[in-house]
Amino acid sequence: MAAQVMKRLFTVTEYYQMAKAGIFSEDDRVELIEGEVVEMAPIGSRHAACVDRLNRLFSEWAGGHVIVRVQSPIRLGQYSEPQPDLALLQPRDDFYARAHPEPEDVLLVVEVAETSAAYDREMKVPLYARAGILEVWLVDLAEACIQVYRKPSPEGYKEVQRMEHGQRLSPQALPDRELAVDAVLG
Repeated sequence: MAAQVMKRLFTVTEYYQMAKAGIFSEDDRVELIEGEVVEMAPIGSRHAACVDRLNRLFSEWAGGHVIVRVQSPIRLGQYSEPQPDLALLQPRDDFYARAHPEPEDVLLVVEVAETSAAYDREMKVPLYARAGILEVWLVDLAEACIQVYRKPSPEGYKEVQRMEHGQRLSPQALPDRELAVDAVLG
């Protein structure tokens, strides 16, 4: 009879203890996903340009209505702390200095994918749904589209829409603010 292999899952607290102990540094491209330390894909120039475009677009038209957070952690519970490419957060005077934002603070998460779309779609998007993140945009550079996920549930998002060149979209939290898909994809 073969022995069963058990995974050792890490908590967010243990994840920070590992960083403090020097197991990995703040510069390492890792995130904690469902108790596992996951190495993130390298950021290519198209990916970086798209994140920069989104940052500029959101910052320009969202004004002081939201905090635009770029490639920084969001705490999704005891075992997950992903670092989405961009998040729109509820405004807070301390800019989340006391603690990373949690699901109720997040208005929109944006993941940009050049090579990681399948991973983002199969792992991260369902994780965001289970955490109750209201809306996720997956900007798929390879497919030249934005997949919009809304209405989270434990089984995933109940509403999924594919947006392509020539179309416009708005975050649910800011329905009067529109972005052209072309402006996001470049």
